[in-house]
Amino acid sequence: MQPIAKFHEEVSAKIPALTLLTNLGYKFIPPEQAAQMRDSLSSVVLVDVLREVLAQQTFEHQGQSYPLSSSAIDKIVHQLAFPPMNEGLKAANEKLYNAFTYGVGVTEFIDGKKVSPTIQVIDWEHPENNHYHFTEEFEVTNAHGIGKRVPDIVCFVNGLPWVVIEAKRPDSSHTGKPTVEEGVSQTIRNQKVDEIPHLFAYAQLVMSINGHEGLYATCGTPAKFWAKWHEEAITETDFAQLKNKPPTPEQIDSIFNHRPVSVKNEYLSLIAGGALSVTDQDRLLVSLLKPERLLEMTRLFTLFDTKVGKIAARYQQVFGIKALIERVTTFDEKGARNGGVIWHTTGSGKSFTMVFLAKALIWLKELAKCRVVVVTDRVDLEDQLARTFATGGAIR
Repeated sequence: MQPIAKFHEEVSAKIPALTLLTNLGYKFIPPEQAAQMRDSLSSVVLVDVLREVLAQQTFEHQGQSYPLSSSAIDKIVHQLAFPPMNEGLKAANEKLYNAFTYGVGVTEFIDGKKVSPTIQVIDWEHPENNHYHFTEEFEVTNAHGIGKRVPDIVCFVNGLPWVVIEAKRPDSSHTGKPTVEEGVSQTIRNQKVDEIPHLFAYAQLVMSINGHEGLYATCGTPAKFWAKWHEEAITETDFAQLKNKPPTPEQIDSIFNHRPVSVKNEYLSLIAGGALSVTDQDRLLVSLLKPERLLEMTRLFTLFDTKVGKIAARYQQVFGIKALIERVTTFDEKGARNGGVIWHTTGSGKSFTMVFLAKALIWLKELAKCRVVVVTDRVDLEDQLARTFATGGAIR
């Protein structure tokens, strides 16, 4: 029998998250099956899924397409499944991020000639071509091999664990401490060197939810910088439709067959009672974990700063840049574009917004020929922006 506190987390936070992720297009893998898909509990990659993705990849040489050889697939799998942790979590996470975004170089031989293609592990242009899975109670052996941690929910893209979520009960188990902060504290603890940093080496987003609300961050984010999300593109009608889309019988069986029958019956009774209300937890999960948004957040709205660490953009930066991209890629009948202003208050992250814009110029084909001119009215601001662009990797 489950402890009462854990049961509260299941009913109030975890099960709503699991069913919503199913409606977002993720395929649920029960915990026991997820464990069987890994070489050991210290391994966190679903290798068979990754191999399946790579087996479908091709590379071009002299106008012809060739499938990846088994040795090239082995090389990529080994490089991604065994990240070097000796330089610390931040370095490992950045190396994997670069592999995800830039691709992995391999050596192939065509008619006896050596070629060196770069293979994309993620299809950024067509999100629907990637494989999305999630599981719960994801047991991971710690760095010393003498204990384990069990994150509540882990989401995978092409077999790689990109999102780690802690689900807490809505009423605090520690007097006076908000439950989402408990999840934040637990996630930060799990990233320590003697815990399970090898899971977080892959993480692009981390979240803490409690059924009513949620916070998000990325690998290495201090507790004070975990943030709420305010959506500007997805409507309340869209949220409600996703929340109340009935799972198929197969999806229900997958999520509930390893649970007590009473839990399944309670859920079926709940959804039979009418439309469910949308919570801030739902808004957070839909806004950031819809496959196309997750890929967008990872590729365009994540950066590594040598001073601050890894940064995931705040909502105002994301929607500011998206509005800017739409403006500069829209022409009138005479071929002219409108200008515009993004207004920032002090401390709202304007410097990093500019760096995110620079990343967009790199990655988006329609902006590839753009140039940025920075005009300031203060020398100290000029110095600040120069440092931010340099430490954020926008200039070398």
